[in-house]
Amino acid sequence: MAYTVIVHVAGEEPILAEMEELPDPSDNAIVFTNPRRRDGKPVPLFEREAVTFYFPWYRINYIEVLAPKRAREEIVEFFRE
Repeated sequence: MAYTVIVHVAGEEPILAEMEELPDPSDNAIVFTNPRRRDGKPVPLFEREAVTFYFPWYRINYIEVLAPKRAREEIVEFFRE
């Protein structure tokens, strides 16, 4: 199952990407595919032909894991009228 994540790289714009598995804290790097900006545009940091990306942990501030689409439909959001 692929996870959709937002990777916050130090000094860069956040990157929306997919990860096959979530990283373990003992890993030296994270691996992700299909990087793009949050608006869907390409990330200028990467070549368009590149497919898989490895980033060392020391460059990562944090990673947001987004809920799967079907789970998002079940989330109850509160709002005011």
